[in-house]
Formats: sequence, structure tokens, C-alpha cells
Amino acid sequence: MTMVQTAEEANVFPDVKVASIQMAPRIGDKAANLRRSVDLIEEAARQGAVVAVLPELANTGYVFASRQEAFALAESVPDGESSQVWLEVARRCKIHVVAGIAERVGDRLFNAALVAGPHGYIGTYRKLHLWGDEHLFFESGDLGLPVFHTEIGRLGAIICYDGWFPEVYRLLAMQGADFVCMPTNWVPMPGQVEGHAAMANTLAMANAHSNGLNIICADRVGTERGQPFIGQSLIVGAQGWPVAGPASRDSEEILYASINLRKSRSARHLNVFNDVLRDRRDDIYDPMLGTGWKLPRH
Repeated sequence: MTMVQTAEEANVFPDVKVASIQMAPRIGDKAANLRRSVDLIEEAARQGAVVAVLPELANTGYVFASRQEAFALAESVPDGESSQVWLEVARRCKIHVVAGIAERVGDRLFNAALVAGPHGYIGTYRKLHLWGDEHLFFESGDLGLPVFHTEIGRLGAIICYDGWFPEVYRLLAMQGADFVCMPTNWVPMPGQVEGHAAMANTLAMANAHSNGLNIICADRVGTERGQPFIGQSLIVGAQGWPVAGPASRDSEEILYASINLRKSRSARHLNVFNDVLRDRRDDIYDPMLGTGWKLPRH
């Protein structure tokens, strides 16, 4: 992991402009998907973004026909071709990139996210909670919930269905995360009424509010091998309210938001009496939810 100055030490990024990149990957067409992702990252950088989040499995598409197809499309991280392309654009554009990728480790596959920055490779996150047919292709993540300290704040990553589990957000918040970057491929949920807000949007808002986290959700659009995706990418501020989006349901789009770190870190203080992390009853439940992790020093 590249060691860089933290935001507190540098004290030069009180406002952080972030981008959620909603795109339409095509199954199996890595070259075209990479070119499109680079174009969109470059556009985000031109608009002043210092963080850009791409969708889940942004370079390969999502609906694999077989494990053999998934294995053939997967790559090592960070040494594979797609990682190297994203690392190069991150360096060149001086931007942090969180990109969904199928990661190959020996004979194992992970639904993963590369975290890259202006100084190079930062880290990898592997999806903890697999959805649907993903169980046929991927192993469950084995890297826990790392929080990466960067010069623009503390970044955590989760992927799609991870966002249905409040424990994930709480453990990231307890490690001091400022931003949760969520590559995702949201699909219609049972009982969802046409025209209503996506359940995923509601969950992101609730968990942002309950933990004082900024959450950058980057979904995809389009239909792939009969599976529709719902778009509606979203950036949620640390008070739980959307600060950009939801994006459209059917077209590519980049959402932008400027996050003030000092203000977002104070969002956990709801009033003179209440703070959503301080008020936890750690005499009743383990503050690190039984993980055995030690609380970090902030």
C-alpha cells in the first residue's frame, strides 16, 4: 500500500469533489469498457473531481454465462491489464479511482474493487456478500473491510449487496472512514413499485445518517443477457441526505458533489446531547461487532 499524508496532516483538502460514474459496460468487451471508463474518469478529473467511482465489474460486464467465462475475463490485481489502465489514468489525472473488477487469484475468483490514486496502487476490496448467481462464480471476500488513509481523506469500499448489511457501514465508521465508495450493479427488487425510489437509495441514505458517512454509489445501466439494471446512482452526504442524484434509470451520467471533510466529520453530532457513534451502548454490544479488530487511533 502506498503511504501518503493524511488529510489531517496535509490540511489542504477541506473540500473534496467526488464523482459517481454511471456507465453501461458490455459483457465480455473489456477493451471497449476500459476505453469508455477512461474517457469518463478523464471527464470527471476535468471537472475537478479527486475521487471517481466506477460500477461493479466495470471492465467485464456482470452476467457471466459460466464460471469458465468469468475466469477467462478475470485478471490479477493490481498487475493485470485493467488495473494498469486505471492506475495510469489515476496517476495522469491526479485522481483517486475505485473500480469494480473480477479478480483472479490462482484458481479463485473475487468480485473486487481496485483502489488507485495519484501515487499508485492503494489497495483492494473483495465483496463480502454475494448476490444470486455470483455464488456460482466467486468466492466470498477475505480481506475484511479495510479503510485506506489518503491525502483527501479515509476511503472505504463496499460492493452492491454489501450495502444491505448495516454492520458493514458501522465497522467502516468505527475505523474512521470519511467516504464509502460503492461500485454496484443494482437490479430491480421484489415489490419495488415503478417510479418509487430504489431500495438501494433508501439504504444508502439510512446508513449514511446512522454512521455519519459520505457514500458514493456508482451503478450501471442497460440490459445484459436479459437482466435489467436500474441506474439511479447516488451520492449521499454524511447527514444522510442526497447531495447528487439519483441519476437517470437508463443513461450514462456523471454525478458530482463537493464534500467538506470538517463538516462531514461533525455530522455525527446530531445535537448537544447526541452523537450517533458516541451513543452506542457498548456495554450491551461489542463496538467492533465481534470482529476482534482493535479501534484505530484517529
